[in-house]
Amino acid sequence: MKSGSTIFPLLVTSALFVILGAQPVAPSTPLVPVKADLIEIFEPGPPRTSFGRLEFLGGIEYSASDSRLGGVSAIRFRQSGREFIAVLDTGDWMTGAILRNSKGRLAGLSDLSIVPMLDESGSPAAKAEMDAEGLAVRPGQLIVSYERQHRVAVYPDPGFLTASPQAVNMVIPRQELRSNGGIETLAVSPAGTPLGGNIIAVAEKSIDSDGHLFAAVLDGPLKGIFKVAKDEPWAVTDGAFLPDGDLLLLERRFSFTGGVGMRIRRIVGDTIRPGALVDGEILMEAGMGAEIDNMEGLDVIEGPNGETHVIIVSDDNRSFLQRNLMLEFRLTE
Repeated sequence: MKSGSTIFPLLVTSALFVILGAQPVAPSTPLVPVKADLIEIFEPGPPRTSFGRLEFLGGIEYSASDSRLGGVSAIRFRQSGREFIAVLDTGDWMTGAILRNSKGRLAGLSDLSIVPMLDESGSPAAKAEMDAEGLAVRPGQLIVSYERQHRVAVYPDPGFLTASPQAVNMVIPRQELRSNGGIETLAVSPAGTPLGGNIIAVAEKSIDSDGHLFAAVLDGPLKGIFKVAKDEPWAVTDGAFLPDGDLLLLERRFSFTGGVGMRIRRIVGDTIRPGALVDGEILMEAGMGAEIDNMEGLDVIEGPNGETHVIIVSDDNRSFLQRNLMLEFRLTE
């Protein structure tokens, strides 16, 4: 159910972004006005908020006249839990912030800016070269994975809006990555865990001879390839670590008969190591009846009372048949 359609004016200074720890928007970069409708019920039927191990807190359906908005592939929130950075499959950065209502629920987006990513030569490039799919953040770095021309690259943070990237060893052999199913997930593990501060990568559809997804730890003492059990017809689209070091994987499915589906799988962090085959508990699953679409991005933030919140975003592929959604859940352990 949607209510309260709102147009949010997007007026903010670069100084405010610095104070909040976000990337300043260049004065010449126009901000994008966003229209948002509230989503208050996740699934029709008897009123409920509990879905598996997650509690639905609310969401928004958002849109803008800028068609690039429909290409969100991955999203990462700053430490405040308000400002975010996203990568688009058009080869663009999207930065902005979430707005909340008096109940603390998602209410809209503000300060939205979309800026072309620069390639290794320092220039914007075509989608075929800059099809960004995964994003990870750690101090001083933004790490991005690309499909079609498979690679992983690191940008400086701050300064990523005007910087050229440096290549990162993606560990997984390039020839093992499918054209439209390469590294879809990048995530940085928490400090104080066996993978502390290191990057993991998981492919969307690239499988080995046993049908398992290629994945890898990209750096650190546990650097190497591992595999993620693939469950047809699900494909991994993003992931993020929980504070305890476990990994959440967002997965989607689609068929003309069954429509779209979404689920979240939890991988125990201690099982991730070179040579391992990992699998985990399904925390939640949703189908066509729920407020979902082409769910592409997931991140974990800290709630107001220290609880763990999960934010999920969709990509409407610039199609009038699909929607851009942002949904928020609380992990109920």
